[in-house]
Amino acid sequence: MDHAFDDLLAHNREFSANFDLQGFDGVAKSGVAMVTCMDSRIDPLGMIGLVPGDAKILRNPGGRATERTLVALVLGANLLGVDRILLVQHTRCAMASKSERELLADISSAAGHDASWLDLGAIEHQELAIIEDVHRVRSHPLIGDRARVGGFLYDVDTGLMRQVA
Repeated sequence: MDHAFDDLLAHNREFSANFDLQGFDGVAKSGVAMVTCMDSRIDPLGMIGLVPGDAKILRNPGGRATERTLVALVLGANLLGVDRILLVQHTRCAMASKSERELLADISSAAGHDASWLDLGAIEHQELAIIEDVHRVRSHPLIGDRARVGGFLYDVDTGLMRQVA
């Protein structure tokens, strides 16, 4: 057995001792879904005053409205009580710090294998990308008027969000 996860399993046993979400139906109690970056400096629930059970949280590199993210938002807006969607990118994001080519070169170097075939989705103009993603979600035929959509930029140095779209 691999012991690399022992510390995390020990913490999980402690978590389980006080677990209070049993029987929860999975509906977003606050009606919120957030799409944000996988960056570990982001606390999606805490930064907007919510707790587990309140919201659907979707994370990916750059916090983009990808095809798979749209599938989750369609489910949320139609079956899981979501009526507000926040698309949240952040300052000092790796996906917005370099070009696609530069990021692929960095990955190729770190992995020791060619990564040029990957589509990373580097963000050239962050605020424009937020505006485009908001439009993409708002205009989706299975989301449309079912949810209000906002685009935000989160500052990882101050903890403040600013609405862009």
